Amino acid sequence: MAKKSRALRPARLRAALAEIRLVVFDVDGVLTDGGIAYSGRTEIQRFHVHDGFGLVALRRAGFVIAWISGRGSLATRTRAKELGVDEVHLHVKDKRLALAELQARLGIPPAHTASMGDDEPDLGLLAASAFFAAPADARPEIRALADLVTDARGGAGAVREFADLLLAARAR
Repeated sequence: MAKKSRALRPARLRAALAEIRLVVFDVDGVLTDGGIAYSGRTEIQRFHVHDGFGLVALRRAGFVIAWISGRGSLATRTRAKELGVDEVHLHVKDKRLALAELQARLGIPPAHTASMGDDEPDLGLLAASAFFAAPADARPEIRALADLVTDARGGAGAVREFADLLLAARAR
């Protein structure tokens, strides 16, 4: 089960997660292992099937799913479409601003938003979310700020682990 980074009691963890309606993920380093491979000029990304199943389960449970990434590729767009991701924002320079605009448009406040990131550009997601998770291999400074650090690494089940916690909290 996931490790707590900041002192969050189990009851507070469940209560915080039970209020979440919007779940936002960085892509590189969270949904992927952070590696970038090219075949000629084509970028290749590897996504874990467990994470995909977790995202589909979140959507079926009524969560709004968003990907906000500083990068972007055809592979990212293709995978998001396959999974039915509600909002895909790529090549984002200011993730905090992008998330605030998304929250305003959807009418979902930060108090009902959770996010997951792995590196400094994701601090904007943390700032606009009530709950922030990080994969096990996130940068140390990001893990130190996270409400939750998963046991799994980015691109290797971290998203599924977080999704399972959100689903369990909603079921209570």
